[in-house]
Amino acid sequence: MAAIDNGKGRPDYDSLMEYIRYLEQRLRELEAERTTLRSELRYYKNEVEKLLSPPLIEAIVLEVLDDGRAVVKSTTGPNLVVSISEKLRPEDLRPGMSVALNQRGSTIVEVLPSKNDPYVHGMEVIEKPGVKYSDIGGLEKQVRELREAVELPLKNPELFRKLGIEPPRGVLLYGPPGCGKTLLAKAVATETKATFIRIVASEFVQKFIGEGARLVREVFEYARKKAPAIIFIDEIDAIASRRLEIGTSGEREVQRTLMQLLAELDGFDPLGDVKVIAATNRIDILDPALLRPGRFDRLIYIPIPNEAGRLEIFKIHTRNMPLAEDVDLGLLARLTEGATGADIKAICVEAGYNAIRRNAEKVDMNDFLKAVDKVLRKRREDRSLSTAASPI
Repeated sequence: MAAIDNGKGRPDYDSLMEYIRYLEQRLRELEAERTTLRSELRYYKNEVEKLLSPPLIEAIVLEVLDDGRAVVKSTTGPNLVVSISEKLRPEDLRPGMSVALNQRGSTIVEVLPSKNDPYVHGMEVIEKPGVKYSDIGGLEKQVRELREAVELPLKNPELFRKLGIEPPRGVLLYGPPGCGKTLLAKAVATETKATFIRIVASEFVQKFIGEGARLVREVFEYARKKAPAIIFIDEIDAIASRRLEIGTSGEREVQRTLMQLLAELDGFDPLGDVKVIAATNRIDILDPALLRPGRFDRLIYIPIPNEAGRLEIFKIHTRNMPLAEDVDLGLLARLTEGATGADIKAICVEAGYNAIRRNAEKVDMNDFLKAVDKVLRKRREDRSLSTAASPI
């Protein structure tokens, strides 16, 4: 490199120092770039090794032997006696664990996390429904019984231990449709801090043999992990009808699912802080084994509301409605004998539509009377059609 001349035959000292600083800066940049390139090279080497490495085999630990080996059930078929990698300790392995085997030497190299069906995860109610006990009318006795059977054991278990009694494991809500069974379950989900898992019983009925029983088992296992938890099974009669001696393969599969449910309710694994609530419109067709003490200990009948109950329900559904002065909720309660809570809700909604049709800002008594006539007449027609269609 030629020296930098200042025009007098001598090097320019300032220019030379500036050039040296430039070279030092450039050297630091090149070193930083080299470090980055080395990091990228290591990353791509690891990726290539992963792509070229053979896959691991999943297995279930059956037994840990005294000599430091283990007996496993391989998913590829046979039972194997395998070694345990030095990075794992034999005491860390327990029967039933999922592990990964190296294909080359059949050595346990990794403990796999426990599996949960994502379908089961989807049953958990993350956002609470927002229904409170105060939103339920005419069922004060039933609300009290449900809170004693479900909430009290979860919130105050010491009380039961002091008295030496075992709290109910399961609660069955039964009664005519539309009377508030699912609404009660929603209120429990809102009022308690427990994990709430909701499933319609027909979702347990699966296409393949054993899948329904597996789902039941995993739902209860998931609930135990998330305890305190409440499992709500709606329309339980879909899997819990009386068992028959002779049936189709589909019926036998439903019976297997029922037997798994019975085993979970009173099996060797205690439910602990897991409570089960079930609902049905047809308690008469349920299998007697489901209703014996130790399974569904508490049976709560949800009746059609009486006049006082109907008045409470009308007040609940109209508390946010602008009502005209002529609206008499007591008269409406007397006119709707035999109506369910669902019917009364439908009446209030229909009355609101009547007010909208005439561009009114308030709902008057005439709107309600028209709604009562329409909703109850439709219910009577549906009932008469179902009666006519049923065999004699």
